Amino acid sequence: MVSSDRPLFRAAALSLPLIFLGSHSALSQEAKSSDNQWIITLGGSVEYGPSYEGSKHLSFSGMPSFDFRRFGEAPEYGAPDDNIDYGLFDIGGVDIGPVVGLRGGRSAFDDSELQGLHSVQWNLDAGVFAQYWPIEDRLRVRAETRQALWGGDGLLADLSLDWFQPVGDRWLLSAGPRMSLANGAYMRNNFAVSAEEAAKSGRVAAFDANGGLKSVGFTVAATYTFSPAWSVQIYDKYNRLVGDAADSPITSRLGSADQNVIGITLSRSFQIGF
Repeated sequence: MVSSDRPLFRAAALSLPLIFLGSHSALSQEAKSSDNQWIITLGGSVEYGPSYEGSKHLSFSGMPSFDFRRFGEAPEYGAPDDNIDYGLFDIGGVDIGPVVGLRGGRSAFDDSELQGLHSVQWNLDAGVFAQYWPIEDRLRVRAETRQALWGGDGLLADLSLDWFQPVGDRWLLSAGPRMSLANGAYMRNNFAVSAEEAAKSGRVAAFDANGGLKSVGFTVAATYTFSPAWSVQIYDKYNRLVGDAADSPITSRLGSADQNVIGITLSRSFQIGF
């Protein structure tokens, strides 16, 4: 499964809703499976949430969503905060493969109180995901580990547990807890304040952030299927920053440890051949 759900140039996952079977013409029942036929799902999302990680100010953002799978492969359920992935191996029922995502940034443009503090540039990250279904099509355990591709922005590891519940023929509900860990490079880049920055800012004290548990949270979503080609998903992603991420003056003095994002995604699927 490939799914995406992070805001463009802002942290927080690229995601897709349930993968559906494309347009009436391209994905008709008469279409035949072929090795060079693919199902592509494109979508767009609008989110309302913190302007940057740790912020208390809320803003709107847009994000793309993208999914692909071979025609004939069974679609899988996905959560709104899944990043873009593709399963390459199945080892004892554990699906493993590459995953990529977007990380957001911050600057004084997002919040004037950040004057004097270093900016955090948006970034791409890549790594490996693994997921397992203890109860097929109902309960999923998933882990992602992703390293920033440039700028020394560090390593993230996200763990999730989701329950998926179909309601009738058109609705799919999902919910589950979240936990995120980060190494020292990520924590310093996003939550540390040097003595020089503290002097320039005049609003915060110097702070050294170390790696470890970054946040815990919960994600819920509801997906509605209009047709084989069209679907819409609404969702809420809540995370509570903990440890050094919460203790940082960027969070505790200038922002908030409570990070909540609401969003809506509209998706369109179609079949293509190569």
